[in-house]
Amino acid sequence: MFPKNAWYVAALPDEIPADKPLGRTICDERIAFFRDADGRVAAVEDFCPHRGAPMSLGKVCGGRLQCGYHGLEMDRDGKTVAMPAQRVRGFPAVRRYAVEERHGFIWLWPGDAALATPDTIPDLAWARQSDWAFGGGVFHVKCDYRLMIDNLMDLTHETYVHSTSIGQKEIDEAPPVTRVDGDRVVTEREMHGVMPPPFWQAGLRANGLPDDQPVDRWQKCRFVAPSNVLIDVGVALAGKGGFDAPAELKANGIVVDFITPETATTHWYFWGLARHFKADDAALTAATRERQGQIFSEDMEMLERQQLNLSAHPQRALLKLNIDAGGVQARKIIERLCAEEAAGVATKEVA
Repeated sequence: MFPKNAWYVAALPDEIPADKPLGRTICDERIAFFRDADGRVAAVEDFCPHRGAPMSLGKVCGGRLQCGYHGLEMDRDGKTVAMPAQRVRGFPAVRRYAVEERHGFIWLWPGDAALATPDTIPDLAWARQSDWAFGGGVFHVKCDYRLMIDNLMDLTHETYVHSTSIGQKEIDEAPPVTRVDGDRVVTEREMHGVMPPPFWQAGLRANGLPDDQPVDRWQKCRFVAPSNVLIDVGVALAGKGGFDAPAELKANGIVVDFITPETATTHWYFWGLARHFKADDAALTAATRERQGQIFSEDMEMLERQQLNLSAHPQRALLKLNIDAGGVQARKIIERLCAEEAAGVATKEVA
């Protein structure tokens, strides 16, 4: 249901302080995250080899993870290195996971650590550029992570779920165009000469532009396997070039969505907006983050109720319309990656 030999966002850096571990389930793997003496993030199986207690209920002492049950201490490789009044040389190591801190996120490879290469972590160019600002957060969502991907690859729902912020009837009237490129899916929609909805009215004002004139609006949803969706969004004064308009004539950004499976029916949703105007305005970043959080909360309520319905009626087939093309293609890629991974495991076991 989810490929494990891939990089997922597992946490935000401030969720893992120097003195306390973080316990989190990623792709059905229970993991304890902590920082070693050098401040580097480590990830090990959340299991004490002594009595099976969760290591995440302990604390971090001198860069070692200490079990909160009997004081066993573990290093970043999952090896027991000390325990009060005990000899620990023969203790078995627990599993360690490949983990990297990059672009303002903690990335985890829940599969075979030997296959993990940091070079394949998505390159977020905006995270390295001073003329971009980012604000976001994390939600725990009680639904299949693929439902969130469906939601983000079909923005038709904005007209109904987000009617007071980013929704407008013209979204329904502008048919999306979907294309597939390897492990990526792109769904695009453009609207010309429309009035900006409330969220983008605020964006225009923040960039010193009028909020009561027609604009050209765009939505470019990019699914990147295994479960990331990055959406180029924005508005420009009508007739000034749309997506390619000069920066001073538009308000735009990238909606950042990192969707990390927890279990078959729950996931971690790391959300935010990378803004490409007034990047040095901290108050604007905070206000935008608050508005984005409210919008995403509306999605969460709908998706969790959708999951309850689907769980209650697993035998019911769902309709697939032209607006669903992005999500359908994304699911095909996920299914292919899972099948290839399963085949690889089977081959390895036979060999």
